Amino acid sequence: MKVTVDVDCTPEEARAFLGLPDVQPMQQALLKQMQDRLSANLGAMEPEALLKTWLPTQVSNIGALQDFFWSQFAKAASGATGKSDPRKPQE
Repeated sequence: MKVTVDVDCTPEEARAFLGLPDVQPMQQALLKQMQDRLSANLGAMEPEALLKTWLPTQVSNIGALQDFFWSQFAKAASGATGKSDPRKPQE
């Protein structure tokens, strides 16, 4: 024997019929908190703020940043090939 029952109701009606609590106000409050936190943290995702946190404080402009990278490349190159500065012409 096979019995089929079709129930046509909304989720709110099913929740009330089964005696489950209505958690929608709590969900709305949590979503509001999450939205506020996300909005507050979006300021930290700006490129300028990211560079300030990732790079050392002595690197403040593009020229200094370029010199910093060249010095790192020079250190790596001198350790591998014995050359001191890759920007200088070879003699």
